[in-house]
Amino acid sequence: MRICEYAFLNRMEYAEAHARQEAIAAARKAGECEDALLLLEHPHVITLGRAANRDNVLADENARRALGVELHETGRGGDVTYHGPGQLVGYPIINLAPDRCDVRRYVQDLEEVLIRTAGDYGIEAERIAGLTGVWVGGEKLAAIGVRISRWVTMHGFALNVSTDLSRFNLIIPCGISDHGVTSIEKLLGRKVSVADAAAKVVRHFGEIFNRRMIERPALAAIS
Repeated sequence: MRICEYAFLNRMEYAEAHARQEAIAAARKAGECEDALLLLEHPHVITLGRAANRDNVLADENARRALGVELHETGRGGDVTYHGPGQLVGYPIINLAPDRCDVRRYVQDLEEVLIRTAGDYGIEAERIAGLTGVWVGGEKLAAIGVRISRWVTMHGFALNVSTDLSRFNLIIPCGISDHGVTSIEKLLGRKVSVADAAAKVVRHFGEIFNRRMIERPALAAIS
């Protein structure tokens, strides 16, 4: 069984987390480190995927500045999404070779990790045919957007734990206007900590990807 090191990095600016991903991905491609899973929250930020339609960003620069919301272009797939406090963001940096070289399977495996995590809270989450992510009652609970280079992954998923869902009004999430968004807290009607959700994600990630998960706080220092 291969090793995957993980760290919960608390709240981190998007640019810093992206630089950390790139550094670990370069080391992983060179065979200089193990697989890694970064778990964290971001301050308020809107991110644009490679195929993003900027018309799906509804808040102009002045509105974003007034609300303290950054805007970043990324190298991931997908359209527009929002990250913020109360949302668990996961960045797996793993080598899919030689036995998991299948992009669709990788995305479905991430979905399965999140479906099982929701299940731990008694929430019956599901996939919707033709749409990426994890859904409950037609509302998106988790978004997924990835990048894979030489079969090493970057970017990942965003699970709404106790997210301020009103912030999604700043965008058309993933360019999908006919589905809403939800969170674990909204569905349960009680507070849930991001750290608690992160622990569940780590366990299910190890199960689905057949990795031995080892906590390594030093991942926070790699840049």
